[in-house]
Amino acid sequence: MTFAPSHFTAVLLYAFFASVVFGITQRSEPRRMVHYGLYCFCLFVAGVIAASWLMWLIHH
Repeated sequence: MTFAPSHFTAVLLYAFFASVVFGITQRSEPRRMVHYGLYCFCLFVAGVIAASWLMWLIHH
């Protein structure tokens, strides 16, 4: 049995790991790292949802 995530699950995994890296590398205090990581995660997910709606509108 293999792990085959959906596209949305793959996006969430990418957003999570990229946000962790951004938070750690872009801020110096732990509290600010967490806040920036959450901010980046929200932007990644919102951007993907907006892009998917845009592609749906273009297609229809």
